[in-house]
Formats: sequence, structure tokens, C-alpha cells
Amino acid sequence: MARRKKTEKNNSSQPNIKGVIKGAGDVVNQEIVSTIKENYMPYAMSVILSRAIPEIDGFKPSHRKLLYTMYKMGLLGPTRTKSANIVGQTMKLNPHGDSAIYDTMVRLSRGYEALLHPYVDSKGNFGKFYSRDMAWAASRYTEAKLDSICNELFKDIDKDTVDFVDNYDNTLKEPTLLPATFPSVLVNANTGIAVGMASSICSFNLRELCETTIALIKDKNHDIMTTLPAPDFIGGGQIIYDVNTLKNIYQTGRGSFKVRGTYNYDSSANCIDVLSIPPTTTSEAIIEKIIDLVKGGKIKEISDVRDETGIDGLKITIDLKRNIDPDFLMQKLYKMTPLEDSFACNFNVLIAGVPRVLGVRELLEEWIAFRVECVRRRTAFDLEKKQSKLHLLKGLEKILLDIDKAIKIVRETAEETEVVPNLMIGFGIDEIQAEYVAEIKLRHLNREYILKRTKEIEELEKEISELEAILSSKTKVKNIIVSELKDVSKKYGKDRVSTLINPEDIKEVEIVPEITDYPVNLYFTKEGYFKKITPLSLRMSGEQKLKEGDFICQSYESTNTADLLFFTNKCQVYKAKAADFPDTKASVLGEFVAAKLGMDEEELPVSMIVTKDYEGFMLFGFENGKLAKVPLNVYATKTNRKKLTGAYSDKSPLADIMFISEDCDIVMTSTSGRMLLLHSGSIPLKTTRSTQGVAAMRLKKGHILMKIEKYEEGRFVNPNRYRSKTLPTLGALPSGEEAENLQLKLE
Repeated sequence: MARRKKTEKNNSSQPNIKGVIKGAGDVVNQEIVSTIKENYMPYAMSVILSRAIPEIDGFKPSHRKLLYTMYKMGLLGPTRTKSANIVGQTMKLNPHGDSAIYDTMVRLSRGYEALLHPYVDSKGNFGKFYSRDMAWAASRYTEAKLDSICNELFKDIDKDTVDFVDNYDNTLKEPTLLPATFPSVLVNANTGIAVGMASSICSFNLRELCETTIALIKDKNHDIMTTLPAPDFIGGGQIIYDVNTLKNIYQTGRGSFKVRGTYNYDSSANCIDVLSIPPTTTSEAIIEKIIDLVKGGKIKEISDVRDETGIDGLKITIDLKRNIDPDFLMQKLYKMTPLEDSFACNFNVLIAGVPRVLGVRELLEEWIAFRVECVRRRTAFDLEKKQSKLHLLKGLEKILLDIDKAIKIVRETAEETEVVPNLMIGFGIDEIQAEYVAEIKLRHLNREYILKRTKEIEELEKEISELEAILSSKTKVKNIIVSELKDVSKKYGKDRVSTLINPEDIKEVEIVPEITDYPVNLYFTKEGYFKKITPLSLRMSGEQKLKEGDFICQSYESTNTADLLFFTNKCQVYKAKAADFPDTKASVLGEFVAAKLGMDEEELPVSMIVTKDYEGFMLFGFENGKLAKVPLNVYATKTNRKKLTGAYSDKSPLADIMFISEDCDIVMTSTSGRMLLLHSGSIPLKTTRSTQGVAAMRLKKGHILMKIEKYEEGRFVNPNRYRSKTLPTLGALPSGEEAENLQLKLE
């Protein structure tokens, strides 16, 4: 048994050194940075370059290998074959399990309904893109072939239009890209997650895309949105056409736009039929969400919901109760379920092996450059073939001018190996031409053959001249691309499936959950605890349970629908409903408000206000002796905001907060013991929440305002003693009798 070596103790404070078991019992110190470079980075690069990110032809390697295998199997014709056969053949190029390859084929198939223009013509159960639970049949039961649009993917692939490389075991060749004659990278949706990056490309209408590409070839400054207004999805749906949002996506390649499902209302059956859903969700997810909303009491208009998807396609049926407005209900469902969802775009594409996030214009320009190279390579290939053939025919032409001489040379040559050299010498032709002539059959040495070959020379010279003109003119190359795009648009173009709706045409509905209203008693303690207790429970309860040293500082009799405003020590106010808190008993501590409402660190509530109509005023007393009077309605918001910053001024520390329903007498008390009695009507009303207020009580050095409270009749023997005609004022110290009464109250 090997003895484990002791490692030297690493005294370095660097955290990137770790003991790693190297081999049989050996332990070595190795830097994590170098481990990542050696092991993780190659994996990350492999995922990015060879798995998750599509290239300019619109395909990931797994897609390309599968389609090319099917092309080599002759499946571009009318005949289908078993999917299992295709999967098995694809393993020669893609060394993954049969399940992964079959899953790839399913997602490219017509039956799966994920692509606007599917590449695989399928037969059998291939599942559905919009269903999470509808599983596809095993590969041994289904059949497939290439769809007709694949003619455009493999057109002239055997004419050196793209590079070929060895497969994983160097036994076969496979293309690095497919020479697609249309911008397939934007025609079909494509998503992928790599290491540290991802790609999400939405689909566009083929006809609109071809038209846009043609316009861009003719004019670099073409406004893309005039011919390509928005994406298009096979499932249809409605795209909320926010021009600025889509323009940003077109320019940057990043962003998101909203898609919502479509529906019909069947008045005879009193039900809504949802016929399309966003491409980011499934029918099961929508149904489950609706059921949860119904069970939670948030939606009460629905009596039943079920999936009626069948041979005619997607269909979710929602049965309604009587006298329900279907359009209003759907607006609620759009807001509360995935029936309206966002499609996040991230146009991340590999360009020359480098991942780049490009806008639509840049992507089309890259595709045009790629396609220009394909056409040039094809033209150069055709030119070379025709030049080679012309070269042979030129040699044949010289022979045919004097056939008898050629026959004589062949007959008089003693050895077979000397036939070609003698023909070269006799007619002044090269070896290739001589080999071609020597292989001519005797039956071809007739007048008809000679005339045909001579005429073919003229045609070849004309074709070669045209091909050379194409190679020397970028305009002619682009004209060829334009012509091909027009053919593709005519053959395979379809009308737009997804409709566009203006955001201004959408009726916004405010979803207010139905709250049961009943009388409640509300309590707020000095330590920030809250209790909501029903009158019945309160009558049956004993003493209020509180933390040691805590006491109830505010109590209200209200109802379950009341609004609660919790002012904090951080100049913020948090809004809640009484219904947000559970009914409790006097024998429990209650809810800790700071935790319940998610307040900031070290933030605590200092006062609670209960209201239904936001009538009345807030009085804020600051330690510097100022009073601020703010109408309560400035804290009422149209949206359901839970937190408002700048609830009151932060120029001086807050001494006390008080709510008054109407103007009344209040008492201000300082730490020096002086008290000031004034009417709140003398404090000017300010509609700005952060107002600093007005100076009301003048304070002696070292003293601050301690509290403000409502004046109770009979508290002072002589109230006028504490009043002042002008503000600010010092206030008055309590008289002997009042001081004794105050002392008794404190005790």
C-alpha cells in the first residue's frame, strides 16, 4: 500500500492554493487558477463554440450534423425512413447518445410545431412545443425526411461553397456551415445556454425577412422596421407593438417584448377558447396558474378550465359563471397568468468563431457577406470545371481537324505507353488533352460528334466569360443573391401569423383582490409589534401578551379593509392593508412589522396611522421645535406602491408624529419641562411631504422638543397661560398644582 506523502504547510494567505490528490496516495499543491485554465476553460470554450451558440447559417453543430446526415441519406426526396435509422447514422458525425440526437430532430420537426419553417418533415407523434406533458413517441415508431425548404440549405453544397472538416474519428467529412440561400439565422427561433453566456433569437417572417435583406443589399441605409415590423411566431399570438422597445432590440440585439395569447368567446356555451399562447410558456403552466388563482379566491368568475387540445391544434377552454364580461376577465388573466409573457432577446451568434451580440441590421450584413462568399466560391468552382472541360475540348478540336493523322499516330506507335506522348508531339497538345483524346471511342469519330463538340466549345467560352464577369463584379454577385431571395420568398413565403397590437389599445385593469370586511381592533406597540383582533376574540381573551418592557402605544377600532401607514425612523412610510395581517389573539405577541413589510436594515416603525379615505392631517414635531402639517391624502397613491421615501423632512431628528382628523388644540412639551398650547390651524398646511415645517416652540440651549399630543379639556387650570399670540415662543413651565397633577399622572 502506497504511503501518503505529507504536504508542506502552506503559510501563504492566498486563497487560490488548494491541496489536490494527484495520484496513488500523492498530494500536491496546485493553484486553482491553473486548474481552471487547464480543465475548465477548454470545457467552457467547447460548450460555447461547439454546442450552444448558433453560427451565421442559423444552426448549432448538433442541428447541422443531423440535417447533413439526412441529406447524405437521400432524404431530400419523397421517401421517409424510420427516425431510429436517422439517429443511428447521425452518430457517425455526432458522438452523443441516441436520446440527445432524437430530441434535436424532434425540435426541428413539423409535428413539434416549434419553428415557423420546420426542417424535418415528420410522421407520427412528435409531441408539441406548447405542451409540457405531451411526450413524443420513441424513434422506432416515427418516420422523417427533410422538408422541401432544405433544398435551399444544401443548394450547391457540393460546389465548394463551404468548408468541410473531418468528423471526430477522421472517417468522414462534414460541413462547417450550410450555404443557406436565405437568412435562416433569423427565420426560426433558436435558444441556447453556454458557459457564461447565452443566446436567444426570436423568429421572423420569411417573406418580410427576404424583402428586408433585398432592400438592405440595394440600400445600406434602408429603414429595417418599414419592411420587418416585428418578430413572428408559429403559434401566432399578439405582439404588443412598442416601437421604441423593438427599435432598441433591432439596434442592440438585446431586450424583451411582450407577447399575449389570443382567444374567442363562445356565447352559446358561455366559455372562452384560448387558441394561442406565448412561445415562452406551455398550456399546462397556464392552466395550473388559473387553478391556483381560482383556489386562492383571486379570480371568482371561472367555473372550470380544461385543456381541449386536439387534432385542430391548441385549445384551452375556460367556462364562465353567469353575467361575466369575458374581455374584462381576459385582461385580468393577461396580467395574472403567463397568457401574457415577455420574450427575452439576446442575438448572440458565432461570427468567425467569436461570439458576438448583433442587432438585426448587423446580423443581416454578416449573412450577406457570408452569402457573397458562398456565391463567389460556387462561381469559381463552376468556372474551374468549365475551364477544365474547355481545355479538353480544345485539345479534341485539334485532333478532329485531322483524324486520319491521329489514327496513323496511334497505329504506328509500337508501345501503348508511347501513345499519349506521340499525340502530344503530333498535335502540340498537353498530357491531359492527349489522355482525353486517347480515351475517345471509335464510334465517336463521326461528323455529328465533331460538330457537337465544336458547338459546345462556343457555349463554354460564352459561359466562362459570364462567370468571369460575375467574379469580377460584386454587384452581379449581389444580384444573384437578390434573385435567389426572391425565389425563396415566392416558394416558401407565408403570411404573418402573429398580429401586432398597439399598447395604447390595451385596456389596463386594476386588479383589486376582494377582501372580506369585518370589524377589527388594531394595536401597535412601542417595540414595533402589530395585532389585529376581532371584537369577539377580544371579549374572550385575557390580558394582552407583550414583550418585556413593551407596551401598546396606539390602538384603533376599524375594519379589515382599512389602510395602514407605518412611518419609520428612516423618513419612509410603508403602506399595507389590515387584511394583509392575519387575525390573532391577545395571548400572542403579534407580527413584527419591520420583518413583515421588509423594511431596511436598522429601520423601525415609530407610528401607525389607520385610514380608509385619507382625510385629515399629519403633524410632525421635530427636535428643533418646528411643526410640519401635511394632508394625509399626499400619501395616497394610484398604484399599489408599498413604500414611499421622503415621508417627512430629515433636516432635524423627528420628535413625535400625530394624526388629527381636523384642526384642534395640541400641546408641545420640551425636555426643559416647558409646554406650549396652540391650535393646529395656526400651522400653515404644506402639500410637500418633506417640508421642514414652521418654528413653533423656541428652545433653550441644550433642550429639544420631546413630544406633541392632543389637548384634553381640563388638563390645565389656566390654558391661556400656555398659549402665545406669536410663534415661535418658549412656552410655560407648569404651575405648582399642574406640576403635582402631572407628577401623579406620570406615577
